[in-house]
Amino acid sequence: MTITPLETAAFLFTAVNVWLAAKENIWCWPTGIGSVILYFFVNYQAGFYANAGLQIVYLGLSIHGWYEWLHGGMNRTELRVSRTSARRWIWCISAGVVLTAILMVVLRLVEGAEQPFWDASTTAFSLVAQWMLNKKLFENWALWIIVDVIYVPLYFYRGLSLTAILYAILTLIAVKGYLDWKRSLASA
Repeated sequence: MTITPLETAAFLFTAVNVWLAAKENIWCWPTGIGSVILYFFVNYQAGFYANAGLQIVYLGLSIHGWYEWLHGGMNRTELRVSRTSARRWIWCISAGVVLTAILMVVLRLVEGAEQPFWDASTTAFSLVAQWMLNKKLFENWALWIIVDVIYVPLYFYRGLSLTAILYAILTLIAVKGYLDWKRSLASA
């Protein structure tokens, strides 16, 4: 359980990134880009190949989210926090389940893949939560809380104790994001 400089840097970038997202601060996107680049290597070295691949997708989603927050609102204005409709929730959960199944099949074929179900499901639902964050959908924080809680023992299991601690902290930040964004909704 050695904590590497790479994991430490990834930890710091991610903590700042999520804190800024909870505060609806646009600087969450550039710090997120740094975070995903670093965590690509951390996850790859740990054998979490789906989560390593997830970081590449996050890179594209971070660029997209940055644009959305600046220009995704009415008449290309700043995007505001909104609620997720029942129809969108059904789509989001369905997408997460289907993506989990696809990733599990792929991971079972990859030699050295660790915990295929948990790697696949956390990856799939992280993508859904990230898409929801990009759209400033309030309920993204509820999904992040669930995913982050699952990540804590998963990363401890692989000996990435600093990353496990990070996800415990991210769970708390996600609770703060949930409360802060709830206030944003009420003031809108």
